[in-house]
Amino acid sequence: MVIRPVVVYGSECWVLTENITQKLLVFERRLLRRIFGQTQKTNGDWRQKTSEELENLINHENIVRHIESKRLSWVGHVERVVKSIYKWKPHATRPKGRPRLRWDDDMGDNLRKMGGNNWKQKAQERKPWRGITEQAKIHKEL
Repeated sequence: MVIRPVVVYGSECWVLTENITQKLLVFERRLLRRIFGQTQKTNGDWRQKTSEELENLINHENIVRHIESKRLSWVGHVERVVKSIYKWKPHATRPKGRPRLRWDDDMGDNLRKMGGNNWKQKAQERKPWRGITEQAKIHKEL
């Protein structure tokens, strides 16, 4: 879609919480309903398309799956190229309270949902990793 590049700019580094995910899906559905318009019933009345109808029209490639695919592509790049910076550990104390959700943890959860074992080894080879990122665009668990 044309709208996605503007909305998802820099999304490789986002931590997708449930709240952000829902807001993105609502935003996308609102745009899709406007783009695809209403459906005419058999009796001549008009109704809005359901979320399932919209998912089928876009072949289940919603904005969240698109972001997950971009994030997987980015994590593969990070694992191959900038590993020394990525693995750096600070020498300071942590603040009190529950730790914030980290990008690394979020990506690990997504890869486990997709059944990705040994993803760090798979990320070293670009072609197989590109297949994994393409699979993420239509994976129903993400």
